[in-house]
Amino acid sequence: MPSTDPTDGALLLRALRHLTPTAGLLTEIGERFVGSGHTVALVGGPVRDAFLGRTSPDLDFTTSASPDEIEQVLTGWADTTWDVGRAFGTIGARKGEHQLEFTTYRADAYQAGSRKPAVAFGESLEEDLVRRDFTVNAMALRLPELTFVDPHDGLADLAAQVLRTPQSPEVSFSDDPLRMMRAARFTGQLGLRPAPEVLTSMQEMAARLEIVSAERVRDELVKLMLSVDPRAGLEVLVATGLAEQVLPELPALQLEVDEHHRHKDVFEHSLTVLQQAIDLEDVPGAEGEDVVPGPDLVLRLAALLHDIGKPPTRRFEPGGGVSFHHHEVVGAKMTRTRLRALRFDKETIRSVTRLVELHLRFHGYGSGEWTDSAVRRYITDAGPLLGRLHKLTRSDCTTRNRRKAARLAASYDHLEQRIDRLRSEEELNAVRPDLDGHQIGQVLGIEPGPALGRAYKHLLAVRLDQGPLGEEAARAELLRWWTQEGSTGG
Repeated sequence: MPSTDPTDGALLLRALRHLTPTAGLLTEIGERFVGSGHTVALVGGPVRDAFLGRTSPDLDFTTSASPDEIEQVLTGWADTTWDVGRAFGTIGARKGEHQLEFTTYRADAYQAGSRKPAVAFGESLEEDLVRRDFTVNAMALRLPELTFVDPHDGLADLAAQVLRTPQSPEVSFSDDPLRMMRAARFTGQLGLRPAPEVLTSMQEMAARLEIVSAERVRDELVKLMLSVDPRAGLEVLVATGLAEQVLPELPALQLEVDEHHRHKDVFEHSLTVLQQAIDLEDVPGAEGEDVVPGPDLVLRLAALLHDIGKPPTRRFEPGGGVSFHHHEVVGAKMTRTRLRALRFDKETIRSVTRLVELHLRFHGYGSGEWTDSAVRRYITDAGPLLGRLHKLTRSDCTTRNRRKAARLAASYDHLEQRIDRLRSEEELNAVRPDLDGHQIGQVLGIEPGPALGRAYKHLLAVRLDQGPLGEEAARAELLRWWTQEGSTGG
């Protein structure tokens, strides 16, 4: 991070060098807009990231041109254009490998009680910049001359790793309350810390986040969870009270497990599990059975939420002990409810909920007493989530007792070895009964229906308990079961 005076030309030179691959494109864009009587500037994230040595996936521009005029300027030059949000003044375009977004100078503001920002178009770059979320995003390069515009000392704040707002935080967060969540996200994503006055306003205005749609809140939470350091951002959410609006189960974990305060609260444990799960993620693009390339949203959400069932299940036992019986079951239900409220997709909800439900299963393994049947059930119950369950289970060990940690790790190593052996011997990834539905119907002389379904489930349970039987033994077992209980619906 640069620490010299922000007016130092060396810093600007560094950013321009980072933008060199796109310099020709930026010049073309500037010349086209200026030649049509408009002004245009590269703005926001791409400018900020250039100073950080990062490459933004998209290039964002702000302009005096209206959406219709933007399309006119781009026609015949861009490979394609599309309507990102005309009502919000934004037109998207693609030129070669570059994704571009052009937005008319504007200022977003929420009306009291509204869940959608009202759009007011501005008339100058300076007017546009003052209404941006943070000073580090209120820097621009005016095109085509690449003139650096920084009216709110965003570069100085970037050098100091601090988040400030161009206007007062109260005005900024009133205009768009989601900016408070962005402050937490930039903490995890960029290592920037909210200034004291920003934190104070977040604490005072946290309840205003209620007017923001669940989908927008979810999207910010996802970006935070996939960031380099989500723990830092989550700590900001909890410290400011924003988590009460987004994930109230998270601050609820800040409980001491005994009256003498001898143990860490569950919140700290959950953050440690999250960090350890992130450390276990495989490199992006990695392939193979049980590989979990990072960043993985499902694993990270499961690590964060795996113990949210503890507060409602906490019981103080005689003798000073504390129990959390069935907290994994309660936590799974709570996880499903919260993720639904945040409008997550069904597959993410199902996967995260299942991992929370299964996260304690390994602790019955002990020193390897499980039968092969129990190992098969562990594999089949996890299904395609097995790789994530491996990492979640290993991450859930936060004890400072090195012997205990080593013993748990060795025990899980042993379980994984047994899983690998059974998989190679029995093709458990696609485990099926020894007889398919058609064969079961022929043996019992029955048509498809509830009875056949019960018979199939029985053979599947036998397959998991005993391993492959072969067709003859499976027929004999099926007839035995049908005679004793199957035909009566037992």
